[in-house]
Amino acid sequence: QVQLVESGGGSVQAGGSLRLSCVVSGSASNNDCIGWFRQAPGKEREGVASSYFGGGSPSYSDSVQGRFTISRDRTKNTLYLEMSRLRPEDSGMYYCASEPLSRYCSFFSTSRFGFWGQGTQVTVS
Repeated sequence: QVQLVESGGGSVQAGGSLRLSCVVSGSASNNDCIGWFRQAPGKEREGVASSYFGGGSPSYSDSVQGRFTISRDRTKNTLYLEMSRLRPEDSGMYYCASEPLSRYCSFFSTSRFGFWGQGTQVTVS
């Protein structure tokens, strides 16, 4: 089992930056796919980024490409979603999630991710 806890959300002005944290604990594997998702009121949950827990080339949605970056601190079992040049449409509840032993790490399908954090709110004004 894998447990995930997000933090780092808050309120920022448009053009500002935030860094979200996802602490991964339990039976985490380098081959687990860690995805970042967000959901705005009245909208479907959408994937924004993903990366294998152990590293590799991350993927980003078109809407965040060039503005969001996944990084990690291996000593803390933590993945970060660094967000810059934030826009009001980036607002929403952000979640990290895990697909254990993923054969193909992708954020396109939320149903593949079996473990989810509780979310952290991001508000861009």
